Amino acid sequence: MTTQTTDTNGKEQDYRSPEEVFKELDGSAQGLSGDEAARRLAKYGPNALEEHKVSPLMKFLGYFWGPIPWMIEVAAILSLAVRHWADFFIILALLVFNAVVGFWQEYQAGNAVDALKSKLALKGRVLRDGKWQSVEARDLVPGDVIRLRMGDIIPADCRLIDGDFLSVDQSALTGESLPVQKGLGNLAYSGSVAKQGEMEAVVTATGGETFFGKTARLVSDAKAVSHFQKAVIKIGDYLIFLSLALVAVLIVVQLFRGTPFLELVQFALILTVASIPVAMPAVLSVTMAVGALALSKHKAIVSRLESIEEMAGMDILCSDKTGTLTQNKLKLGDPVVFEAKDAAELILAGSLASKAENEDAIDIAVMDGLADKGVLATYTQEKFVPFDPVGKRTEASVKGPDGAEFKVSKGALQVILDLAGVDDEVRAKAEEASHGFAVKGYRTIGVARSDAGGDWRFLGILPLFDPPREDSRETIEQAGKHGIEVKMVTGDNLAIAKEISGQLNLGQNIAVAGKWLKADGEDGAKPLEAAEEVEQSDGFAQVFPEHKFNIVKLLQSRNHIVGMTGDGVNDAPALKQADMGIAVSGATDAARMAADLVLTAPGISVIINAVEEARRIFERMDSYAIYRITETIRIMIFVVVAMIVFNFYPITAIMIILLAFLNDVPIITIAYDRTWLDPNPVRWDMHRVLSVSVAMGVTGMCGSFLMLYLGLNWLHLTIAEVQTYIFLKMAVSGHLTLFVSRSRGYFWKRPYPAPVMIWSAVGTKLLGTFLAAYGFGLIAPIDWAAIGLVWAYSLVWAFLTDYVKMAIYHHMGEGSSHNRAFLCRVRESLHAGVCPDGRRGR
Repeated sequence: MTTQTTDTNGKEQDYRSPEEVFKELDGSAQGLSGDEAARRLAKYGPNALEEHKVSPLMKFLGYFWGPIPWMIEVAAILSLAVRHWADFFIILALLVFNAVVGFWQEYQAGNAVDALKSKLALKGRVLRDGKWQSVEARDLVPGDVIRLRMGDIIPADCRLIDGDFLSVDQSALTGESLPVQKGLGNLAYSGSVAKQGEMEAVVTATGGETFFGKTARLVSDAKAVSHFQKAVIKIGDYLIFLSLALVAVLIVVQLFRGTPFLELVQFALILTVASIPVAMPAVLSVTMAVGALALSKHKAIVSRLESIEEMAGMDILCSDKTGTLTQNKLKLGDPVVFEAKDAAELILAGSLASKAENEDAIDIAVMDGLADKGVLATYTQEKFVPFDPVGKRTEASVKGPDGAEFKVSKGALQVILDLAGVDDEVRAKAEEASHGFAVKGYRTIGVARSDAGGDWRFLGILPLFDPPREDSRETIEQAGKHGIEVKMVTGDNLAIAKEISGQLNLGQNIAVAGKWLKADGEDGAKPLEAAEEVEQSDGFAQVFPEHKFNIVKLLQSRNHIVGMTGDGVNDAPALKQADMGIAVSGATDAARMAADLVLTAPGISVIINAVEEARRIFERMDSYAIYRITETIRIMIFVVVAMIVFNFYPITAIMIILLAFLNDVPIITIAYDRTWLDPNPVRWDMHRVLSVSVAMGVTGMCGSFLMLYLGLNWLHLTIAEVQTYIFLKMAVSGHLTLFVSRSRGYFWKRPYPAPVMIWSAVGTKLLGTFLAAYGFGLIAPIDWAAIGLVWAYSLVWAFLTDYVKMAIYHHMGEGSSHNRAFLCRVRESLHAGVCPDGRRGR
């Protein structure tokens, strides 16, 4: 029978008895067997929302629809209309080639991302075959008995059947601003978050039959376009507008000269297609996917590909202390006995106030302190109340070997002292002992036990110490060399924070979280002063989750790109607010879902590896932007101006199509390129990119005009031969431009291009050379002596372009630093060391 109860927010919620629910689901409190679970999984399907995936065929056909494909298709139709059969078939081949390349790269990128995200699959604790085990949430079925704890994302609709209470945040589903208190017989919804408490539940609905599945199908991950992607797309828009403007000028001039309209429009369309960034979507997706795969090898899973840019620019990392900077393996120190008979009784009471199944670090450390763990088997834990941030203690009702019942509790020292009602003398002695431990970096917990009358006795203090990780200090030094300031964030008191900070050489300017951390300036706090104080602090102590959120906002207000690590459900707001939210190893489901980067290995050394890889990815994208702008200026402006000045096509339409063919493969291999590692956080610099691109493009354009002049007035070639000269020069120079643009130093120096990039360029260069030599009925052939001249000319001009590039970098103050970086990498390769400024070659 369904009845109504009222939650803490005054809202009615239905109640059903566990017996009634088990009867309806044909289950029991002992859970399901593995065989029965398999049968139900086949019947009800996986506990996941149905994904509406587009068929591969429709995805492939989609590459023939859009502004760029339309332009190519119109060019093909015009070629057909004027009976230029060679042009028609090659344009058609270009259209299919672009579709195949784009489809295949998107398919591979999608598979890579799906594989990475599968590692983030939610898990659930389920009672199967009489044993608690961890299974993927998608394998849960109605009738499964599951355990819900603080920080868990509830994996399916379920009825609570055992435990005291569960505070559930279901705001994402129902819009309620406050957590809802749930009790026995109440329904907990899939997708909501357990904020406090611990209970067992039976699954009542899965997948599309859940409340979430029925009402939240419209919820999808918002894929925000990153700043870098916006900049690259903006560059694409500029190139399109530039191309269209030049083509418009060309059409007007040539129409006045009497050029056939259809032929002119066909050429203009082909020229535009060759000039705009056709391969940009493929380059973006491949570069990001390849980078994500590389990061996964460093035990870092990217949940939002666009966040890679933010990681490359991160200059402040707010790092949790426990488990990230320290080992998160608490060790029990020498206990301080008060009313306990001896240390053994004190440790036993603390162990009885623990629960091994929870795998809590404090519980494990206390229980590891027992001389004989077998003694726990003689006691029966009748009831257990887990630790929560409000009560700050655990409590257990226990039956001893003699049948006597009593309670034990452990938790924050002040809370236990208040619970036991100690006098001022005992309190002062306990606080003095606690302070003594604190200055050494120890955490202290109090232990109390109730007597037969229900009065509590303060048994003593258990000191616990979480030592720093062995690699933390070196990693922090590496972070500094990478231009990243690490700020420690901990809930521990100031003394512990200073002790650990000193051991890690982080500095002693540790701020205590307080009113000045309010980002909105309430309670007299001035945002500017607060932001400056946060910026100057080396770390933060006594931090609550809401403080983390404000720390991030205040640092962002000072124009920092902020990374924040977290592991708990209460860290989710800060992880979302941070430019780079990082869920550390062992984080709760809620934290992992809110984070941009999920670490699967402990410590922050993984983050440094991830930052290095992100900066390499950024450099690849930067190289692509420079190359694409350079090529558009080099080809588009040259062709248009040459036609207007000399009144003939410097290259034919079919040559432009062949150039597009020869350039696409090397462009995509940028995703696999080796790059230099910038020692500082990187941000998009449009001024630098445009300055370098324009200088290189104009230089290349001048080289093409000189080649055209030499061909006409020195070599006295025919128009067809001149066109082949220009074609081969643009093919060879285009690939050399790719090598020039990919490096901020001289292009023949380290880091050298990746082998796949070299061989793709060599292959396409050879193909272009053979086309120029034999023509194959497509272009006018030229002799090998002429081909050698073009190659020599292109190589000389590549060095000149590189000199111009370096002059621009030097003028902008980057040239000398890159030369130092090169020398440093050479020293590193010889001595296997790390450069003083943190640079590493690869």
